Amino acid sequence: MGAHLNGWWILLHLVLFVFWLGGDLGVFYSSRFVINPELTPPARSAALSIMSGLDLGPKICLVLFLPSGITLMALEPHGAALWGIEFFPWWMVVGVWLFAGVWLALTVIQHRTHGRFTWVQRGDLAIRFAVIGAMATAGIYALIATEPFGVTTNPKWLGGKILLYTAAIAAGLGIRMTLRPFGPAFGALMTTGSTAEVEKTLRSSVNGCLPYVWVIWGSVLAAAALGVFKPGVEL
Repeated sequence: MGAHLNGWWILLHLVLFVFWLGGDLGVFYSSRFVINPELTPPARSAALSIMSGLDLGPKICLVLFLPSGITLMALEPHGAALWGIEFFPWWMVVGVWLFAGVWLALTVIQHRTHGRFTWVQRGDLAIRFAVIGAMATAGIYALIATEPFGVTTNPKWLGGKILLYTAAIAAGLGIRMTLRPFGPAFGALMTTGSTAEVEKTLRSSVNGCLPYVWVIWGSVLAAAALGVFKPGVEL
């Protein structure tokens, strides 16, 4: 029963990887139509609606990746305990899922309202910065500790996976900051029409996100590879 349960959690983790990367690819593809000046404003608005709808999937996957990963660590067959202290008791796993539920709610509201509620935006940002700090610390610890989290199978790959997840969250914040001029520029496109300045702002905003997008894609793929191959593991 335990092996089957663990298998279902692994499947969920893999599904989150797939939808995260696949959704991001869809967002990237549709963004090319949004900034295409040869299309009419209504066509570009439709492309933006498609892009926005697709973008919610990766955001949900990013949030749920945290509690699903913690759950897998709690189910570690070799045990995650050090000096008799259990690292991931059931109440901690439940707490992480509740925390993720709050984060997910803020993420969805932020996405649907396009940042109209300041308290939602601030709460979401505060959580993301907190997660980045906590995950960076945990990732470094897992890389340098002899028995990180009390696990004796040398899971250095886990430290790399945690740091890659941290990089993906940070890259997402980079995208958010880079896209700040996009909204006003697209609003101007819809109301007053296309101008050279509007088109330049739209292109620079969307194309300026590309380095962060590449970081996310690379991080997701590399994290998936580490989770599957577990290089250096001692069983």
